[in-house]
Amino acid sequence: MTVSDQEITAFPVRVPGAPYPPCPYAEFRERPGLVRSELPTGSRVWLVTRHEDVRAVLTDRRISSNPSREGFPSVARTGGVPSQEQIPGWFVGIDPPEHDRFRKALIPEFSVRRIKEWRPLIQETVDRCLDRMLELGGSADLVAEFALPVPSLVISTMLGVPFVDRDFFESRTRTLVDLKASTEDERDLAVRELLRYIGRLIALKQKRPGEDLVSRLLATGVLSPQELTGVIMLLLIAGHETTANNIALGVVTLLANPQWIGDERVADELLRYHSVADLVSLRVAVEDVEVGGQLIRAGEGIMPLIAGANRDLAAFERPDEFDPGRSARQHVAFGYGVHQCLGQNLVRAEMDIVYRTLFRRVPTLAIDADVDALPFKYDGTIFGLHALPVRW
Repeated sequence: MTVSDQEITAFPVRVPGAPYPPCPYAEFRERPGLVRSELPTGSRVWLVTRHEDVRAVLTDRRISSNPSREGFPSVARTGGVPSQEQIPGWFVGIDPPEHDRFRKALIPEFSVRRIKEWRPLIQETVDRCLDRMLELGGSADLVAEFALPVPSLVISTMLGVPFVDRDFFESRTRTLVDLKASTEDERDLAVRELLRYIGRLIALKQKRPGEDLVSRLLATGVLSPQELTGVIMLLLIAGHETTANNIALGVVTLLANPQWIGDERVADELLRYHSVADLVSLRVAVEDVEVGGQLIRAGEGIMPLIAGANRDLAAFERPDEFDPGRSARQHVAFGYGVHQCLGQNLVRAEMDIVYRTLFRRVPTLAIDADVDALPFKYDGTIFGLHALPVRW
């Protein structure tokens, strides 16, 4: 089956007050083949919403994640995946086999065993951030005071950022990921400042190595200092933004479903249910390829919709319900294939420790607003909450 260029379906943009994921996703899954659409930037893409098809796209070597390839789509006029010329080492935009060099160097640092070693640090960071939030009195913005600082401070400690620099590190990261509170110029400045800082940090670790992530990666000799700068920047942004949004949305969901608080299965079901990184897995075909019965020509852009795949009835029973009792480990919230998120074990550990600690220490926690009126991130690439007013 083919679809002509004239048969273009409007892109299902997020609309304040409307359900997330957008309702058209379900209708798209029922169509034969794939859906041809045009992004707000003018890029034309094939939208992929079925779980099986999304996994096929993310594992096919004829489909590239390299933004320098002709036809690679853009979801926003600024941002997106930088090229290697812009930021060397931003390895999510590199295809195998070169991509494999980065991944092999990083896999040991994010293994189940390594993250188990980091759990005391994560616990200490969560407690410290929670202490600060509780000092504010009986109410706070949980996003600003808790969900955002936790992953930023965890990764800064893992990287070996000196304690005296962590406020700088966290503040610049917050500027970078908060599209509502910061301007484009402010985000550009934050990128430059962070890259300069990371460059100096790497130089310091070359002279005085420690037991941190940067020192261990330098010791392997696999990555150049320039490549390592981009790797660290990627780890910082990807881990900070997605984890913070998952934490905040998870609190809202668990407060509405308190019977699941403390259940060890909640993290994966929350990841599936919210699918915050719905729009990030952009791809382009480098050869003609068929997906879901649809012929995709070389040079045509592809957008696997992660939230669509994670609500597919063919993969999950009652997919629109929040049910940690289900088996949700086959979700694609972390992507799939060679580009599957390296930090997934860290994210799961952070979410588990955050929820256990938060609801144990603040048993009277409640949302201090109408849930339907909360400032959800309809305008960002990553879904989440701009703010979450709470009281206790």
